[in-house]
Amino acid sequence: MKPYVSIMKRSMDIIFSTIGLLLLLPLWPIIILAIKLETKGPVLFFQERVGLDGRNIRMMKFRTMFTDAEKHTGPVWATENDQRVTRVGAFLRKTRLDEVPQLIHVLKGEMSLVGPRPERPFFVDRFAAKIPFYEERMMNVKPGITGLAQIYSGYDTSIESVKEKLMYDHGYGVCLTRFKCFLIVDFSILLATIKVVFTGKGAK
Repeated sequence: MKPYVSIMKRSMDIIFSTIGLLLLLPLWPIIILAIKLETKGPVLFFQERVGLDGRNIRMMKFRTMFTDAEKHTGPVWATENDQRVTRVGAFLRKTRLDEVPQLIHVLKGEMSLVGPRPERPFFVDRFAAKIPFYEERMMNVKPGITGLAQIYSGYDTSIESVKEKLMYDHGYGVCLTRFKCFLIVDFSILLATIKVVFTGKGAK
């Protein structure tokens, strides 16, 4: 990543994540109340994810699944009409509002607004053993709340679908070497994400 791209990207992260947190702050009590009324358990969900250069971060989201959803299965892929997801959680996922708390990670510098999706260590180890250049997707690139793969690709359902997302991630990495490409791609992704928030329509 070029130094001026890095500076501009970080500036955009700070400015837009601050604006996002302030604009969405009135929704927090409503979301918290809805989660509490539907199911027992914590409002926030914390999970280890692999971030920049393979370093783990403890990422937080609004909880969208029943408590201990993977207690008997271990880590598994999310699916359409996932029975582990609550009704409130399904709405939060469709509108991406479950990811609002991650704006705090952006402000802390652990994540970026736009970048590859941070994956769980369990799956990273599995994919890295089967897919060439999988781990390189996070080299010198912070994980993002949204990104090309998140906008234009659906759930991971097979190794082939993971490979498809990997192409998006590496394509985004190439864009970060050119200032104009970076600006166009980042703004288009952010606009597409805002559209998903308001319409609830987009790749799962």
